Amino acid sequence: MKNIILDIDKLVVGLGKNPSGQRIIDGVSLQVHESETLCVVGESGSGKSVTSLTVMGLLQKGALVPSSGSVKLVREELLTATDKRLRQLRATRMAMIFQEPMTALNPVVPVGRQIDEVLRAHTDLDARARRQKILAMMEHVRLPDVERIFASYPHRLSGGQRQRIMIAMALVLEPKLLIADEPTTALDVTTQKQILTLIRDLQRDHGTAVLFITHDMGVVAEIADRVAVMRHGRLVETGTLDSILRTPTMEYTRNLLSSVPSLVPRAARAETNEPVVLEANELGKVYRERSFLGKAREVAAAKDVTLTLRKGRTLGIVGESGSGKSTVARCIVRLIDPTSGGVRLAGREISELSRRLLQPHRKKIQIIFQDPYRSLNPRVTVGETIAEGPINYGMPRAEALAKARDLLELVDLPADAVSRYPHQFSGGQRQRIAIARALALDPDVLVADEAVSALDVSVQAQVLELLDEIQQRLGIALLFITHDLRVAAQICDDVAVMQHGRIVEQGPAAQVLTNPQQDYTRALLEAAPGRGWDFANFRPVEVAAE
Repeated sequence: MKNIILDIDKLVVGLGKNPSGQRIIDGVSLQVHESETLCVVGESGSGKSVTSLTVMGLLQKGALVPSSGSVKLVREELLTATDKRLRQLRATRMAMIFQEPMTALNPVVPVGRQIDEVLRAHTDLDARARRQKILAMMEHVRLPDVERIFASYPHRLSGGQRQRIMIAMALVLEPKLLIADEPTTALDVTTQKQILTLIRDLQRDHGTAVLFITHDMGVVAEIADRVAVMRHGRLVETGTLDSILRTPTMEYTRNLLSSVPSLVPRAARAETNEPVVLEANELGKVYRERSFLGKAREVAAAKDVTLTLRKGRTLGIVGESGSGKSTVARCIVRLIDPTSGGVRLAGREISELSRRLLQPHRKKIQIIFQDPYRSLNPRVTVGETIAEGPINYGMPRAEALAKARDLLELVDLPADAVSRYPHQFSGGQRQRIAIARALALDPDVLVADEAVSALDVSVQAQVLELLDEIQQRLGIALLFITHDLRVAAQICDDVAVMQHGRIVEQGPAAQVLTNPQQDYTRALLEAAPGRGWDFANFRPVEVAAE
């Protein structure tokens, strides 16, 4: 048996300092051994992240308090450690990769200097030695052109590159324990595969123990040695990867696995003669940047994109980060102006209309964004948020609020939600509010831009089912932007695959996702995590050789 690096025993974390208060973590016991990856899975609110923050000593003071139990790192108790000792242990003995690197990284400091802060705080190396160590670590995490990236600010890097910087910062002092809190959630499948492979390789080279927190069972299948399932702050089930995926004993675990969307496309819906409600014709978007020296640089985010969407159908746009998916969506909705080509909405060309002339057409096309917490106004009640659009288009306030109540009922939220604020809801509930707001103007077209990528699998399944029911009931056309091929397989009638701003393959979902004609599409499918498992039926499946 390898050495135990992290030993959590009967941990209890309460809300506030009152011992009899609500328990957020209730008697959790976990062990992570040297060179082992333990994946902790569960729905939002299950206590996964609170457990990890307790280990790191990063719980909000006075709000969440460990009241009993033990947390030992290489046999050293952490719950009774002083703040000074915890600061010494962070980065040297334990380190954490957070879910959103743009939030964790300082936006006004070059990334190389941010890694340098770790070395300055914990080593006696001089500036030259520190720089050499940082550049070597950046190469180790497979970043290109490390000298340039060392001097770059976070916003200049891609999502995958920012996550690699976080991994380099976490591992630069070779800690015994690495905690990874949803580090691949917002990444496309190819970047996700690279990050998972990187963590595995670094673990093999350094013998690091990894506590990996995720809601993505595909990721679990790729990286876990053992799995711990949490619900409502308690440990539901734990075991080896194979035993959890093949023979889960608890109903909650079986339901969690059954919620994972399959890579096998759903049964195709029959073609219809419904009218075309949205057309994009040779759509293009070029961004022009001017440097300090006055030289102009052009970046083509979208080139010659042609799409057609009929009433009641779902068209998915898939591809890696930077492929142009969201740019196309924003051009179609006219949140940004296309550089070339046209957009026809219900037969009317809207690509060149002024803002004033465009306003009557905006109600026909609405968008659902990835993060509802950022797209909903935190200071406005849910009812007012949903009613705002209809009121702006002339509907009496009382009638608009009544419509808001009906829409909340449509998206399966309680009637009292009208008077509550966004922060009083879970992530999945907030996304339902965003859907209700988008439906308030009775649009012909709904654009969903990564609308379920941040949700856990069970909530994701509920939202996808809700969108399907709404579409069948109201006949809305859905343009669905996603990097998750499993989601695309379950909701899309047709799929367009984008790479470097162009559509490289397009056709019925069943054809594109089961018999792709382009190497790029095949590479996307091969990179999908957990493609060797049929989670719903608790068995592995044969996959074509790469």
